[in-house]
Amino acid sequence: MMNRDLPRMFCLRQNFLPGPPFHLGAAVASEFAKIRHRIVPGGRIAVAVGSRGITNLISIVAEVLLQIRAAGGDPFIIPAMGSHGGATPEGQTSVLATYGITEAAMRAPILSSLEVREIGMSRDGIPVYCSAEALNADGIVLVNRVKPHTDFKGAIGSGLLKMCAVGLGKRMGATVLHAAASRIGFEKSIRGIASKIIETAPVLGGIAVLEGRMHETCRVVVLPREDMESGEDALLEEALGLMPKLPFDEIDLLIVDRMGKNISGSGMDPNVIGRDGSGYSASLIRGSRPAPFVKRLFIRDLTPETHGNAVGLGIADFTTTRLSRAVDLRSTYLNALTALAPQSAKIPIHFDTDREVVEEAIASLAMASGEAPRVVRIADTLSLTILEASEALWLEASRRGDLILESGLREMGFQGDGNLLPLCAL
Repeated sequence: MMNRDLPRMFCLRQNFLPGPPFHLGAAVASEFAKIRHRIVPGGRIAVAVGSRGITNLISIVAEVLLQIRAAGGDPFIIPAMGSHGGATPEGQTSVLATYGITEAAMRAPILSSLEVREIGMSRDGIPVYCSAEALNADGIVLVNRVKPHTDFKGAIGSGLLKMCAVGLGKRMGATVLHAAASRIGFEKSIRGIASKIIETAPVLGGIAVLEGRMHETCRVVVLPREDMESGEDALLEEALGLMPKLPFDEIDLLIVDRMGKNISGSGMDPNVIGRDGSGYSASLIRGSRPAPFVKRLFIRDLTPETHGNAVGLGIADFTTTRLSRAVDLRSTYLNALTALAPQSAKIPIHFDTDREVVEEAIASLAMASGEAPRVVRIADTLSLTILEASEALWLEASRRGDLILESGLREMGFQGDGNLLPLCAL
């Protein structure tokens, strides 16, 4: 079904160059040599796995378990995700299962207790909590992607240190860290708490994963415990250079098909959409705001993997009634309150169909007569290779060597129920 009052769209591809060939199993095996000697034969080794959507996570965790067994260790898995999964053992086990991390698939037990023990104070006077299951182990190996954080900018981001401070701290640790961050900042809080955990708990090291612009695994690095802080600083610099970006600096309406905790801690990555997870301005005047400047943001659906957790929805201006009904309020509110970010759980203006949302969002731009809106549509903030753009961006896109036009201009496509056709099925 077509609506001629809406802008015509075209499909385009960002011309991301593929990285060099990468053999995941060989990379993990080679890197694991850095900490293999620290595994005591028969020792129980906790493998910490989080709630983020990491490409090849099953293969990475399986290879880590294989390496631990080859070294004579007895591995088990612990969820390291703070308050995610509704802050219940069953919920966190379910989050891991969404990614295929199950006892049957991994041939290893999953111990998901949220019990923690206080192990001392950080150098900044913050009480430090750590998973009792992890403390009872003979060794801890963390597995996480290193990437820019969604709530702060600094020399560290989301990675192994944050997994130590928030993930191993379970709900109690996450709550304490966010409270401390409100006073002294995220980076200082994470570094201090992580340092105490590495010093006190039996941390052997961490598996740091880097992903490229097409969400592909491009590097795996093992950081022994003594190198985790300095090593992660360097890896974040590399990760920043690998991040995909939206191809246009100013967008009137950005349509995002899906959001969720597997996509980003904020549902949508603020580093991509240009909106701070702690709040944003709905002003249509850019002023000094950096690129990308998104005037209106429409989020259509939640991912199944987020299990109804819609933290970050408050960043958007518009959504659908179906998304609002899919929100698990308990899980969302608990996560937002733990993070001291109540605005992130707000439900935006919503309508029953995508068409209604698009029409109202464009109307809210107060555009001058004859001015065409710059509309962009993406699948999610991890998937930026294929996207749609409106006619107002056609000339710019056609002149750029980093963009490949995949279709001509067509009417914005809707199904019979008033919802958008699949991305690039115009």
